[in-house]
Amino acid sequence: MDKIKKLGVIVLLAIFSACGNKTTSGNAQEVSTKTGNTPQSNKKNILFFGDSLTAGYGLDDPDQAFPGVIQHELDSLKLHYQVINAGLSGETTAGGLGRIDWVLKQKVSIFILELGANDGLRGIPTDETLKNLQAIIDKVKAKYPDAKIILAGMQVPPSMGADYANSFKAVFPTLTEKNKIGLIPFLLDNVAGIPKLNQKDGIHPTAEGAKIVAGNVWLVLKGDL
Repeated sequence: MDKIKKLGVIVLLAIFSACGNKTTSGNAQEVSTKTGNTPQSNKKNILFFGDSLTAGYGLDDPDQAFPGVIQHELDSLKLHYQVINAGLSGETTAGGLGRIDWVLKQKVSIFILELGANDGLRGIPTDETLKNLQAIIDKVKAKYPDAKIILAGMQVPPSMGADYANSFKAVFPTLTEKNKIGLIPFLLDNVAGIPKLNQKDGIHPTAEGAKIVAGNVWLVLKGDL
């Protein structure tokens, strides 16, 4: 399988602590790479649009990130889908909205939206996060009205305050209900807070953790294939 490369310079996304600014050498390419074993023209694109969780921060091989694991599963089932990893570490929903038009130059059959965690950790008002995510969804629908959309639910730690944490968590089901799209209830379910499934930073999944994340995604994605 070809390597899935990441878009942008790698910086630290914190799920249960403050955002960081670390970079990883060799991961500064601003590219969107497709993978698979059959000609591209014969495949439909699944575009993963997200932050460092999508990009695969800290992993030895970009294919170990959960989109790469999904590609391996698709290939093993001989399903003609091509994964595009459009993850950018440190991305916020506002940043994603700013680059979505460029990303959508590639035709999309399934669009998986994984953004919001950095908003939450910065304490950005949840109505702003919701507005940005809705605008991204609107752009996808306008450009590719037949594309299926899946939103990855995220959560913030209780240290952000119960009211804010609850409001943030509610953003994702609110959007999926309004737009009639798919929802992954919590992307990091059964991974977040489990030391052996996270890297030394305690934040980003290990290769083994990424497999579990991919499983969380697959449970929803497989119904749209």
